[in-house]
Amino acid sequence: MRPAATFAKAGVILFGLALCAGPAAAQVNCLNPADRRAAVAGGQALPLAQAQRNLRPEQRGEVINARLCRAGGNLLYLLTVVDRRGKVTRVRIEANTGQVVQVR
Repeated sequence: MRPAATFAKAGVILFGLALCAGPAAAQVNCLNPADRRAAVAGGQALPLAQAQRNLRPEQRGEVINARLCRAGGNLLYLLTVVDRRGKVTRVRIEANTGQVVQVR
């Protein structure tokens, strides 16, 4: 294979990886307990229990980790949920609306 073709293919692959990273690659800074309380008290974020109500039945389970983080100027709840069968799901919820934005 010619070196120019190899570099072209590598460039296409790297560009594709950058596109796939998209918003997930945005800087995420999680709030400390005092800042979490202030965000909820100030109306910037719903209480966690209220945000969790928007999970669909197949996304519900035991929340083993919950963080309130700032990502790209938005506050998000980042949840790790384990369902009854032991399946682990990671869920992102917009903290101000409670809307589920990502499930993995």
